[in-house]
Amino acid sequence: MELSVKEERFAWKLVAPTIILLLLLILYPVIYNIYISFFDVGITSMKFVGLENYKRILSDKDFWRSFFITISFTLLTVVGSILLGLIVALMMNKDFKGRRIMRTIILLPYITPLISVVFSWHYIFDPSLGPFVEFFGRKLGLISTDIDLLNNINNAFIVVSVFNIWRNFPFVYLMILSKLQSIPSELYEAAEIDGANAWRKFTNVTLPELYFVIAAVGLLRGIWNFYKFDEVYLMSKSAGTLPIFIYERVIGTTSPEFGVAAAIATILMVVMMVLIGFYVKKVLKW
Repeated sequence: MELSVKEERFAWKLVAPTIILLLLLILYPVIYNIYISFFDVGITSMKFVGLENYKRILSDKDFWRSFFITISFTLLTVVGSILLGLIVALMMNKDFKGRRIMRTIILLPYITPLISVVFSWHYIFDPSLGPFVEFFGRKLGLISTDIDLLNNINNAFIVVSVFNIWRNFPFVYLMILSKLQSIPSELYEAAEIDGANAWRKFTNVTLPELYFVIAAVGLLRGIWNFYKFDEVYLMSKSAGTLPIFIYERVIGTTSPEFGVAAAIATILMVVMMVLIGFYVKKVLKW
């Protein structure tokens, strides 16, 4: 039954306060950030400089280095967490003794407080006292005992990426497992009748059924990891991603450059909107 004009207007009046509040919470910070990106903002002063902040950023080699590090970090961690989550979900979808306990243990990296696991990883990879260097360096001789895995930018990138994959794959695992358990068994039975082996059933039945879930999870994890700050900063300030680059321009200096930081954030927002639009159209096919 279609709503009458009065009922429709009444419905809009009911939801209008919520919509207005959400728009204010979402749009105001975005608009204000774009606004101050055209100013040289100090602690006590604010001077209009037009596009000067954008010119400074786009000609800054450090910005582009951080940008490509962030792209690499996002791609590596998203693909890594999806692959690991998929493998674990396929394993946990099988019936075996102790499966419930294993499903709980797998969630520990995701539900354990971040600061706790960061301290643990810092101890593991400590260049002087950590068990990683002790075992692989001093005992097996596979790596140099002088290697610094947390402060060297290249090593820190690898460690931070591995940490992010390890910590966040349980989220991917949960999403994929929930979809695996909803796939009709008749599809696999039909594939067996057609003579499909385990690999053919995986490629022709399982993957097509998981396509949308994997694509959606990839989008969410891509957005989160592109702006990831807390895990990266706590693990290593030397990782060189853009959120750390912005933080150092505002907090990690005696003369904060709020306008420059706002310009960087605006550029990232535009880039992310373009990438999301392309992804939604080409991958999710909405």
